[in-house]
Amino acid sequence: MELMLHCGAQEATHQDLAAVPVPEVTNSYCPVTHDDLAKMLADMGQSILSGFELSKSQFGLSKDGQQLFGIHTFNNGRSDLGLSIGFRNSYDKTLSVGIAVGASVFVCDNLALTGDITVMRKHTLNVQSDLEQLAVTSILKARTAFTQVSEDAEKMKELPLEDDNAFRLIGLLYGHGIISPRQIPVTKREWLEPQHAEFEPRTMWSFYNAANAALKSAPPRTIMEKHLELHKLLNQPAINMQGWQY
Repeated sequence: MELMLHCGAQEATHQDLAAVPVPEVTNSYCPVTHDDLAKMLADMGQSILSGFELSKSQFGLSKDGQQLFGIHTFNNGRSDLGLSIGFRNSYDKTLSVGIAVGASVFVCDNLALTGDITVMRKHTLNVQSDLEQLAVTSILKARTAFTQVSEDAEKMKELPLEDDNAFRLIGLLYGHGIISPRQIPVTKREWLEPQHAEFEPRTMWSFYNAANAALKSAPPRTIMEKHLELHKLLNQPAINMQGWQY
């Protein structure tokens, strides 16, 4: 797995999720267990997403297991993209339970999330009774999000991009707080020397995946927001490199 292995996060299994001590319930706090959340979303996805099969689950833990970020990827027979359900959780009260939906790029495990994060519930009493319905709502949005990402990907593949404009875009991503100073050279390297042949064409799609590769070093608490912001910015109508004037 390539995701979530930086910034103190470590790859994890279902067994690792279940092994993290769960905080006690109090009058104002009711934890959602990492393992139960991951299993519930996987089961719901397989039940609701007809025509898709669960092909991969990836988990990352940070802060000694207090924070979780996970991805379930579902395949419908396409060789390039899979439907993704990203989710997060915490035991230290730093994050509400959240879900974001979109696609995964199979060749490199890049995420392409779109829309918004569904903040399912703060960890207050009765959270479990609300959780299932909110999760169903999020998963029902996943098919639409996957279609949108697929359409956006095809558009980006048709948009040529020269090096100078790619470098300007790197500055734009940094200026908007989407990539950090440490992620700038990663984006540049992945653009100039892509690890995968699929991203050798000089297009916006190749640049998008170069930036996505850099975002793998984002901490679990912000990684979904960063992927959503990247997708939104690079798919704005104004980001048309042939129309930029300098």
